[in-house]
Amino acid sequence: MSYDEFYIKSVIRSIPDWPEPGVIFRDVTTLFKDPKAMRMVCDAFIQRYMNQSITHIACIDARGFIFGSIVAYQLNLPLVLIRKKGKLPGQTISQEYTLEYGTAAVEIQTDALSKGDKVVVFDDLIATGGTLLATIALIHKLGAEIHEVAALIDLPDLMGSQKIQDSNVPVYSLLAYEGL
Repeated sequence: MSYDEFYIKSVIRSIPDWPEPGVIFRDVTTLFKDPKAMRMVCDAFIQRYMNQSITHIACIDARGFIFGSIVAYQLNLPLVLIRKKGKLPGQTISQEYTLEYGTAAVEIQTDALSKGDKVVVFDDLIATGGTLLATIALIHKLGAEIHEVAALIDLPDLMGSQKIQDSNVPVYSLLAYEGL
């Protein structure tokens, strides 16, 4: 492996009781300020997908944009943005998903992908999986295939990665944090 899991975890800030009591928030913004850790993470993703038969990188608003854009650039692949509803110009389709207290929606431009495209989807963290499952639905609506979902962090106790795998989509993460 081209990255040091312990170093990367040491760079990620854990904030207890945020945004609510009992939650430990994994703040990846500290990773972005550490060039060594950022390079380790991006290089690990690039090496993983370098010889894969993928055609596109999709990334989820907002921190997924950072990893996805670097990987797309390095692999010379098109970058597809998945954004919160109302943020993309042109013709779009949207998919709602459930939040703790309501619903939200993500969208994609209708010309972003086509039948037969093979996509890796990037996000910073997998929690309950709602945003990623909505993203998967959008990509499938356009006829494309999901090669894999990739994230820096998985929170397996929240079962999001399991839900994604149960939908027949492989999941890859560099780090996992047990316990909330």
